[in-house]
Amino acid sequence: MKSSRIPGFYKLGVDERLKLVKEFSGLTEEEVELLKSMSALSIERADKMIENVIGGITYPLGIATNFMINGRDYLIPMAIEEPSVVAAASKGAKIAREGGGFRAWADEPVMIGQVQVVGLKDAWRGKVEVLKLKEEILKKANEQSKTLPKLGGGAKDLRVKLLETRRGEMLVVELLIDVRDAMGANVVNSMAEAVAPMIERATGGRALLRILSNLSDLRMARAYAVFPKELVGEEVIQGILDAYEFARCDPYRCATHNKGIMNGIVAVAMATGQDTRALEAGAHAYASLGGYKPLTRWEVNSEGDLVGSIELPLAVGIVGGSIRANPIAEICLKILGVKSSRELAEVMASVGLAQNFSALRALVSEGIQRGHMKLHARNLAVSAGAKGELIDRIAERMVEEGRVSFSRAKELLEELSEKTF
Repeated sequence: MKSSRIPGFYKLGVDERLKLVKEFSGLTEEEVELLKSMSALSIERADKMIENVIGGITYPLGIATNFMINGRDYLIPMAIEEPSVVAAASKGAKIAREGGGFRAWADEPVMIGQVQVVGLKDAWRGKVEVLKLKEEILKKANEQSKTLPKLGGGAKDLRVKLLETRRGEMLVVELLIDVRDAMGANVVNSMAEAVAPMIERATGGRALLRILSNLSDLRMARAYAVFPKELVGEEVIQGILDAYEFARCDPYRCATHNKGIMNGIVAVAMATGQDTRALEAGAHAYASLGGYKPLTRWEVNSEGDLVGSIELPLAVGIVGGSIRANPIAEICLKILGVKSSRELAEVMASVGLAQNFSALRALVSEGIQRGHMKLHARNLAVSAGAKGELIDRIAERMVEEGRVSFSRAKELLEELSEKTF
């Protein structure tokens, strides 16, 4: 039975880590070589993805271990430039594992497509006329995709709202579209544009914007985990509860609290070819409903264990153009082994919760900088020109001295190099 609990994974060399990931995920030799090359996206392929291409940029791709979600083990690919994020997710998952792992669930993948109507003489009558044409509008929307209706998806419902604005009364028609295993932006936008003429005729107004909403609050993902008190410690638990209340009551702290959650979620999104801007927009918009609040919740159960939960919209996909265009994204999805967009959302919510736990735990105990600066020191040592064992020696010296800077790394490199020779 495969397990994501791999003690000492971080101590292994790159080739040894890749060997374990290959065995866990069934990667081919070609896929392993693509991961090692760090340049699987050719310039020709990149030139077809966006405009004015001149090259590419590579992010480090790591693996978070220890994750058990809904009774299944996962290795989690994470692409991010920030030190300590992958380690923090792994540590949080290790502790949650002892409490039974993560329990996660996601809604059906329903996206919202909006058609804005302006220049109305009678907005209320326009609303009624649109509702009378509901079935015809949905039929027209579903004609835009040959595959979605066959897969059980497509435009499922329609709702209409009136907005009082400084530009006058506006009508907004919202299509509720089940996009199945896609993120769904393209098909939602196509459907919204296709039904716009029908809506114009029904309302007597002008359809202006025809586009999806990134506040995908019909497509929520949730995760829950117990962090045993004997592993966390009573003092740390109380500190986490106080830190959570700080975030709940103060938007300045809450912004950083939620950013830490998105560190984990966006790293998985980057690895798997998701629209990270849409995910960030949706998460923070949802957190702002009724006043900006944390995306997680922390409390203590009757046994004194720490209990964490998370809820946020996650519009993600496992099929689509950007994923197929990037071989590394496809390999990362293979490593995850997810079978649906809902399962991917469940994994990402669990990672966000693990990340938040580890960040809060560090903040209320040794401080966030301890682990972060150790990894940062290694980066500075490499930037200064250190190689081999000198990297760790220079990093350790800087952390011990409390002087973590590029200039100090250069000084130590010169000093230790002279001693070596």
